Amino acid sequence: MTVRRRLTGFTNSASASSVLLRQKILKKCRDDIYHFLNHENGQVAIYDAVNPLAAGRRSLAREFAKNDVQVNILSFLPQQKLRNKVFSKLSFKTLFIESACNDERIIEENVRNVKISSPDYIGWSSDDAVKHYLARMNAKIPHFETMEEPELNYIKMINAGQRITVNNRNFGYLSHRIVLYLLNLHIKSRHTYFARAGTTYGVDSYKADASLSEQGIDYAKKMGDALLRHRESERQALIERGGPDVPLKLLKVWTSTRRRTVETSQFLYEAGYRVRQRSQMSQLNPGVCEMMSERRIREEYPDEVAKHEADPYHHRYPRAESYHDLAVRLEPIILELEREQDDLLIIAHESVLRVLYGYLMACNATDIPSLSFPRDEIIEIIPASYNNEATRVLIPGLPEETIPSSPEDLKIPVPPSQPPSGVVTPLRLESPQIKANIPRVNVDSPQNGALTPSEPGTGSLLLVERALRG
Repeated sequence: MTVRRRLTGFTNSASASSVLLRQKILKKCRDDIYHFLNHENGQVAIYDAVNPLAAGRRSLAREFAKNDVQVNILSFLPQQKLRNKVFSKLSFKTLFIESACNDERIIEENVRNVKISSPDYIGWSSDDAVKHYLARMNAKIPHFETMEEPELNYIKMINAGQRITVNNRNFGYLSHRIVLYLLNLHIKSRHTYFARAGTTYGVDSYKADASLSEQGIDYAKKMGDALLRHRESERQALIERGGPDVPLKLLKVWTSTRRRTVETSQFLYEAGYRVRQRSQMSQLNPGVCEMMSERRIREEYPDEVAKHEADPYHHRYPRAESYHDLAVRLEPIILELEREQDDLLIIAHESVLRVLYGYLMACNATDIPSLSFPRDEIIEIIPASYNNEATRVLIPGLPEETIPSSPEDLKIPVPPSQPPSGVVTPLRLESPQIKANIPRVNVDSPQNGALTPSEPGTGSLLLVERALRG
């Protein structure tokens, strides 16, 4: 759960009535967090706000400790030496994350690409909107106090990850994973492509590691050709819009270690593109239900069918993996995906593509098992300010029998009576951030090392320097 606050009245000139209104709204935001964690089985809440003053952050930490809540608090741009009073009882309950920037180039680029797209600046010219936003920001800088409270857990990102400072009072597992995740982030734009592996000889199965059939080899060549043509057409379109005439970004290819995915990348490898095999990207293990019909699954495992219907993302059939298990296995891949700065083609089984797509496009977990990736399409994901954009790249000339979803996937024995509710994902075609050509949902079928912690309770600063890439 993420709670964002967008309120005026942060400066000392705010009227008493606006301050009172703001406090009422903030209390409602925190009540929403408590309800989510206590009554909706919530696990993590992100309180996304400015939190500009040290006193306010201490107050938040006390309140969350009182309500026995572990919360990650995002705090931006807070500058002042603070009192050295320790609240040892509450320090482990709260993790503050501050993003500070003193690089004028990064600031202006962020304002142009993100901030002036808000409804506040509809009808404004870009230059006027940027000038106005920067003036608003500069007016508030004197009222910010940067994170320096020695008694609180916090992570401070400087200049979009050029430097990260960690104050570790008593970090737990999740806090260390957050640090590791932030160390892998960057703000450089790149495109990520998803493609299925080609068809194989014989019956597809999890246990068999068969080579590509003649149709599979034909698919691999046509997929590679379609991708390269698409990338060049995008470059030409950018030039026609007045963009620079520069070479395309380097394209890398990741596959699993299965023969079908490795052989699908062969034509690109022969064309000089770098291919890496990743063992974590093997398909979901179907367990004892592999190659079984839906009727037989229903007859032999009626209890498992009921559990699967109730929660297709977390449920696992006997000796199988769930999609949640697969997502955990893919965590190192996700971290490296975030770290990657070049364009990337991922060739994998549909179950792997579902999880990675669900991560990049912020899909609900309940929707991930029913995402469908026909073989005649390459999915292109482009990072955007608030929501990534996904488009389809058609692979022409494929025979109809090679296009459907993976037959070795576990199907949902009984189709849902209606599509999952509460979907705020790229599955909605009417979403303004997502183009209409996105992966279909087929509702008829179904570690890297963490940083070593400091001594508990020392509050020592761990300074992690990272060279600014590029």
